[in-house]
Amino acid sequence: MITHVVLFKLKDRSPEAIQETANVLRNMEGKIDVLRHIEVGLDVLHLDRSYDIALITKFDSLDDLKAYDVHPVHEAVKAHMKKVLDGTSVCVDFES
Repeated sequence: MITHVVLFKLKDRSPEAIQETANVLRNMEGKIDVLRHIEVGLDVLHLDRSYDIALITKFDSLDDLKAYDVHPVHEAVKAHMKKVLDGTSVCVDFES
């Protein structure tokens, strides 16, 4: 199994903006056949070094992760993220 973890810091760090983007991420659930697990977490500490949202997804293989990356539903999410991100996201992908 491949676990894909992404951290996002938003331009607008208001609770409403963070919740809206979290909902966009959660909306992928059940719409991408290779996506085996999705979890979206919101930061509770709100420190300067904190990221606002963590996305944890799981896939059966690297090929499935690659298929997810170009899936139309994920492409729409990436377009949204491009508008709301404060800079770039960070990620790690590992075998679990």
